[in-house]
Amino acid sequence: MWKYFLRLLLIGIIGFVIILPSEIGSEEGSAVGLGILGLIYTILVTGPIEYGLSFVYLKAARNDEPEIRDMFKAFSNYRNAVLAHLLVVTIVTIGFFLFIIPGIIFACKFAFTPYLIVDRRMAAIEAVKESWRMTRGYTWTVFLIGLLTIPISIIGLICLIIGIVPALMWISATFASLYHTVSTPSEAKMA
Repeated sequence: MWKYFLRLLLIGIIGFVIILPSEIGSEEGSAVGLGILGLIYTILVTGPIEYGLSFVYLKAARNDEPEIRDMFKAFSNYRNAVLAHLLVVTIVTIGFFLFIIPGIIFACKFAFTPYLIVDRRMAAIEAVKESWRMTRGYTWTVFLIGLLTIPISIIGLICLIIGIVPALMWISATFASLYHTVSTPSEAKMA
């Protein structure tokens, strides 16, 4: 991550600016119209941008130079990026309503879905199934990394709020590195 720190920082800031309207729309609870527009924006724009940002960190984990245009990579598989994002969010949300634990399990099992959509250009359901398969044996690792993101994010916020940016960069780089590590042996077997 340090090799591409400034580039990742710039891409992260651009991504934050693009994602910000969906966050503002979700907090404006007084106007139903803004909530609906925020939801539409989240589904159609924020999801694919987040998937593209995952790809940016994957390129950095592979020691490839990330570029600003990489954050828009999910738009080349747009329909599947939107469908996968909706599918994962729906399943995880339902899981959280079912006594929280299933939601945590689903979130861990679907952690690789963004990478599979953008990196391997998979269809939505295929990516979700493959993420489930790939995380077999790594679910606890994904869970522990997810758990570690809580104190890292809190420390980032305590550091004058500006520290959240490097904290989020570290979190994104960690998940991308895990995906890269898990996917490399299986790709070598296919070749």
